[in-house]
Amino acid sequence: MNKNDQQFMAQKIRTQYMEKEPSELDALRALDTKVKRPANIFAYVFGTIGALVMGAGMSLLMTEIGTTLGLGNVTVPGVVIGIVGMAMALVNYPIYKRFLGSRKQKYSAEIIRLSDNIMN
Repeated sequence: MNKNDQQFMAQKIRTQYMEKEPSELDALRALDTKVKRPANIFAYVFGTIGALVMGAGMSLLMTEIGTTLGLGNVTVPGVVIGIVGMAMALVNYPIYKRFLGSRKQKYSAEIIRLSDNIMN
């Protein structure tokens, strides 16, 4: 490793240990995360639940779980549960977009103010 590489590595490590003053850019990033995180968490959780519900319906149809549970005809409940899971998966994205849009609208004035301060 030559002298320049060593200095670069030393500077890189050193900056990790220096105290950093919070800037407006850090505040803007934090606010952007505050806007997007709840919508993302909702979409992941709701989508996962929808996939699990759809899988439960498919399992009723394709395996012996229904007869083990004592259900006589598992076709109708399996199809209904599967369709409910599919519907949940289909409406997940529109709900996410609406949720994210409402949060963007709520915080847009502050984000625009901070970004104007940074750009000027």
